[in-house]
Amino acid sequence: MEISTKPYLVRAIHEWCVDCGFTPYVAVKVDASVNVPMQFVKNDQITLNISHGAVSGLVINNDAIVFRARFGDTTREIYFPIENIIAIYARENGQGIAFEVSPEKADAPPPDKDPEPPKKERVRSFSIVK
Repeated sequence: MEISTKPYLVRAIHEWCVDCGFTPYVAVKVDASVNVPMQFVKNDQITLNISHGAVSGLVINNDAIVFRARFGDTTREIYFPIENIIAIYARENGQGIAFEVSPEKADAPPPDKDPEPPKKERVRSFSIVK
């Protein structure tokens, strides 16, 4: 099974935005697999601010993005699969990356529980032997 580069690119652009002091925005295709506030959906898409100041509990793993955010006076749990991401970019200059989203994607309901945070990989150290 081939591993998609998409979640890695999403995390990289998010980190770049944060490092540069930019506001990371993500555009998402809305279907039955996402949990977003539907009143903000236009043309089956929603754009969300995923900066650390706008969300809490942000997890970007290889399958989905999940976080909590306030919309008006209500805190909402937001969920969407990585495959639904149309683009991630900096609000201030529009730089980022856009992705092709398959229109035939199966509409699966969101999972019953939050995805687990990514596991930290153990790094091996090597020594040079002469």
